[in-house]
Amino acid sequence: MKNVVQLHRKIVPELIAMVEDRYNILRHVKHDGPIGRRALAQILEMGERTVRAQVDFLKNAGLLEFSPLGMTITGDGENLLDDLAEYVGELHGLAMLEAELANRLKLKQVIIIPGDSEADESIKRELGRAVINVLGTYISESMVIAVSGGSTMAKVAEAVNFSVPTATVVPARGGLGEQLEYQANIIAAVMAAKLGGKYRLLHIPDGVSEEALEVILASDTNVDNVIDMIKHADILVHGIGRAYDMAIRRSSDAPIADKIVERGAVGEALAHYCTLSGKCVYVTSSVGLRLDDLEGIGMVIAVAGGRNKAEAIIAVTSAGGQDVLVIDEAAARAVQAII
Repeated sequence: MKNVVQLHRKIVPELIAMVEDRYNILRHVKHDGPIGRRALAQILEMGERTVRAQVDFLKNAGLLEFSPLGMTITGDGENLLDDLAEYVGELHGLAMLEAELANRLKLKQVIIIPGDSEADESIKRELGRAVINVLGTYISESMVIAVSGGSTMAKVAEAVNFSVPTATVVPARGGLGEQLEYQANIIAAVMAAKLGGKYRLLHIPDGVSEEALEVILASDTNVDNVIDMIKHADILVHGIGRAYDMAIRRSSDAPIADKIVERGAVGEALAHYCTLSGKCVYVTSSVGLRLDDLEGIGMVIAVAGGRNKAEAIIAVTSAGGQDVLVIDEAAARAVQAII
């Protein structure tokens, strides 16, 4: 593949732009279809005439099909899209960048998705799909999977495309005061339903006082059982957040968020706020997994997207305990520039 890309660059460089255009069209139709030409042109910020010419070609090639509702991708189109993703990744030099970041961040594997999830919502779906591909490699019968909350993690749950009826999914920590569909409990339930497995929920919000936690744990043995499952999960899938943003989401208190940032925190995961060097400078009171629990987890998969997450990604991976990192190209380039 690398040699093919190099030949294309030398002999037919104009072909590369066309391939990327058609790849983006197929990707968007897959995620947003059925969709009309005009709506697709607006999403891609391309002229309608250009889009019409490209989709007509893809239709004649048997990769798209039209209906009164709009365009949808065919089975052949989906198969080709997987091959094109590898080509586009090589085109952008992502294989070398994955190896470089894995080495510099001391991770087993880094997976980079072409694009920028901040500018293109479909990239967030691709991140979710990539995480599920990794999960499918490691998951086996009767495993416990712990998941965190967040918008990207919601896409991860939606992307599950296989079943493991004996799996159990649990939230990694207590919930946040955010949109219901982004809460860890909901994501755990959605993922379990997609897997055809079971789930256990943790009905304790992050940020409750130590005294309140003691009362809850003393009066509800079910919570103890769920916490034990979380602490001994076989796989953890979690997102990475910017320190200030996550502090606001957890406490809705700007002075606390400012204090966390003043201590040098730039990234957050599992309620731990870390500096660029990986030093933890603040922890939110809650139950569930902590960063120092990760050594006991069989496989830890982190996911994040967008260039504004670069410092947060470095901070959390520098804190240790991560195995696989799934990020988009925008985040990867920004991380590379910093390190």
